[in-house]
Amino acid sequence: MSREELEEILSDAPFAEQYGFRIEAVESGTCTLICPSNKKFMRPDGIVSGPLLMATADAAMCIAIISNLGRDAIGTVTTEMKTNFLSAAKWDEDFWCTAKVLKTGSRLVFGTAECMAKNGRLLAHHSMTYIRPA
Repeated sequence: MSREELEEILSDAPFAEQYGFRIEAVESGTCTLICPSNKKFMRPDGIVSGPLLMATADAAMCIAIISNLGRDAIGTVTTEMKTNFLSAAKWDEDFWCTAKVLKTGSRLVFGTAECMAKNGRLLAHHSMTYIRPA
């Protein structure tokens, strides 16, 4: 699928609107999203909330899966996500998340994602499993 088609799919997803995700790079089975800074996702201590890192990883993986399998994969949903938070991100800095499909089975898709700060510091590592529509 083209980058333009994937950007349209992302922009049409109602949940993604609140985050302002932008596709930085995409290849078949890999997607890097930028998550722009947004004060409404700040914890009281001035760092990015964990759920924002997880939402970014989930969206990046969805686009990576669709880039690999095409429009038929749009109904693919998360069945499991394990997240390791490794470093805090300041709320006023953009961060990046790169998701990669590791294996695609007949119904399940396995992958990983990493959220990184602008300076290259690893913020979170995610192991993920998705199920494709029947």
